[in-house]
Amino acid sequence: QVQLVESGGGLVQAGGSLRLSCASSGSTFSVYAMGWFRQAPGKEHEFVARISWSGRSTTYADSVKGRFTISRDNAKNTVYLQMDSLKPEDTAVYYCARGDLYSEYVPRPPHDYWGQGTQVTVSS
Repeated sequence: QVQLVESGGGLVQAGGSLRLSCASSGSTFSVYAMGWFRQAPGKEHEFVARISWSGRSTTYADSVKGRFTISRDNAKNTVYLQMDSLKPEDTAVYYCARGDLYSEYVPRPPHDYWGQGTQVTVSS
């Protein structure tokens, strides 16, 4: 059984930064792609970023490109999302999800494994 636990959310002013973490249980973290998604109130789930199992390939939504950085530390079974130059429209619950084996692909919801999410609120 895989558990994903996010942390690092909070309230920040526009232009500020936050770093989200997603810790995974289990010993197979390093062979799976990982992704970050978000959901704002009344809106659909939105893809944010993904990283390949090796960490060599990353992909971002156009809305966050140049501001967010996804990374992973396979020794710590953790994936990160560094969020800079935050905007009020980035306000959402952010959650991580496990993707495909030996891949860079993370399917859209429903996911096989995902965390409960962490709230990010950006004030103007």
